[in-house]
Amino acid sequence: MNAEFGRRTGGQGRFSRMSQWLRGRRPDDADDAAAAGGREDLLLATAAAGLPLAPAAHPVGYRCSCDRVGCPTPARHPVSWAWQTQSTTDRAQVERWARHQPDANFVTATGMTHDVLDVPREAGQEALERLLAAGVEVGPVAVTGGGAVTGEGRMMFFTLTRGTPPDEDEWWPCALDCHPETMDEHPGLRWHCRGSYVLVPPAVLPGEERVEWMRGPEHPLPDPLSLLEALTDACARHHVEADADHMDAAGDTGGTAHGTDALPSPPRRG
Repeated sequence: MNAEFGRRTGGQGRFSRMSQWLRGRRPDDADDAAAAGGREDLLLATAAAGLPLAPAAHPVGYRCSCDRVGCPTPARHPVSWAWQTQSTTDRAQVERWARHQPDANFVTATGMTHDVLDVPREAGQEALERLLAAGVEVGPVAVTGGGAVTGEGRMMFFTLTRGTPPDEDEWWPCALDCHPETMDEHPGLRWHCRGSYVLVPPAVLPGEERVEWMRGPEHPLPDPLSLLEALTDACARHHVEADADHMDAAGDTGGTAHGTDALPSPPRRG
C-alpha cells in the first residue's frame, strides 16, 4: 500500500505542495516582507513619539485610491471624515491598520500634541543648516523629494503645539495657519496646527514621489518659536530668488515667463 501511495503522489520528495511553493517564491517576496516590516516599525516609532496617526489614501498609478473623480489631493488625505477623532498613538491599533491596509499612507493630526512648520524644501534646507550650526534643537524633520505632486518638494519641521486653550476665545489665530483645504494657497511657510494634518513617512505619492524622514521622530519636539525666525527668513529669500528667476525667464522669452505673450508691436506711422 505504501508503494501504491508513493506512485500516486509522485514519491516522497514531492509530497508537500507547500515546500514546492516555498522553493518557488518570487525573488522579491523577501524584499516585500522586509519593506512591510520597515514601514510598520517606522509608523510604530512615530506613534510612540506621541504623534497621533490615522490611515490615508494611497496612489493607484497616477490616481488616488479614493472614489472621488479628479481628487485634488491624491494620496494626501485621510480615508475617513472622522480622522481627527480616529487619530491615535495606540500601538495595537496602529499595528492593525498597518497590517490590514498594507498600501495605505498615514497622516498625523496636528494641533493635539504637535504642530508642523511646512516650507519649500530649498528654504527648509537653508534654515536647517543655519539652526544646527547655531546649536538650536530642531526636532523631527520630514521631506518630499519633489515631483509632479509637490513641485520642488517640501520640508516639514515637527514642533510642540501652541496648545488648545480651555476657552475658545483665547485661541489666537495666525496668518500662517494652514488647513487641508487651503494648503495649496500657502506656497511659502504653512503652519499646520489645530484642524490640519500632514503625511508621515513612509508615504508614497503619485509618480513614486516619497515622504521620508530626514531627522526621525526620536528627536524631541522643539518650541515652534525657536525655529520660526530662521524659517521665515529662508522662505523670504527663497521667494525673492524665485521672483528673480521668474523675471529672468520672462526676459529670455521676450515676453512673459511662460513665453506665450509677445511684446506689442509699435504703432505704424501714417
